[in-house]
Amino acid sequence: MRIILLPAILRASVVVQPFVWDHVKRLFALCNYPALLVAGILQLKELQDSPIEDYLADVQQEHRVFVELVDSYPGLLDRLTNGEEEDIIHMGELLGKGASGARGDDTKTLKSAVLKWLMPRGQAVIPPLSQNIKSDRRFNHEVTGALLCPAGLDWSNAETKQSLKSGETAVHGDQWPIFLYAVYDYDPKDPWKGLLRSKILIFGFKHVFMSPSSVDKEPKATHSSNAYLHGMKSVTKGSLAYIATQVRFSLNTITNFENFYHSILDLLEDPDESEEVADLMMWWTCRIFPNSSSSQLSISSNSALSKIRAK
Repeated sequence: MRIILLPAILRASVVVQPFVWDHVKRLFALCNYPALLVAGILQLKELQDSPIEDYLADVQQEHRVFVELVDSYPGLLDRLTNGEEEDIIHMGELLGKGASGARGDDTKTLKSAVLKWLMPRGQAVIPPLSQNIKSDRRFNHEVTGALLCPAGLDWSNAETKQSLKSGETAVHGDQWPIFLYAVYDYDPKDPWKGLLRSKILIFGFKHVFMSPSSVDKEPKATHSSNAYLHGMKSVTKGSLAYIATQVRFSLNTITNFENFYHSILDLLEDPDESEEVADLMMWWTCRIFPNSSSSQLSISSNSALSKIRAK
């Protein structure tokens, strides 16, 4: 068994990298792949006796990620089910290595690219920010501090600003920065208004998933874009949470990025927020992939579907 399987796994390491680039940002960026694969195989056996709906929400989420992973990579499920645990862990390590490399590449390029998006075109950041270090960013600079200020706090308030700069006011991962909101405006009476619709997020998404040169261009179908090459036709919840995390990290060296990432992803996957989330994801897909079938889908008036949706 191992003599046949291991060479196949080692050969797979050559082709896994492009796939991981796609999967890690579209699906579930912060993931322990060896544990995910082992648990996924065991879960498949358990599901023969009970449906996935009988399990806790976090177990359902992990299993969904596992299923989407194996569905996206032809032949992976066969290799996993026919392999020994050691082989499964090794494949998970290969996936994890590719995922870590993808994140590192994005972090490196966004660190300098984000400086172009902080001010309207033609306006300079004063004082200038370094492209290679981030110590002058965070709450240490007027521009980045204003963007990182948690929604609900007033950066223009001198006491608030000093408290954030000094660290007296601790910012937790689930205290979202104002840059997540369109025109950087938060309405406490309607916290969904403009959430995850800011220009800096659009620029970051296009930079990572399309190409750096696409940021200043109108979206269009191109065979050379990263998204096209990896079969991406719509914006996903995972990719949106991933970009928000990467942009935040480019402005601030944060230690609670996992909490931040999961807090956004949990909201996007909350069944109680499905209507707002569906509208948000359609909004994103229309702007990034205007030619996709999902962005062009319209419901005919007086159809059965329109009556169902009107309930």
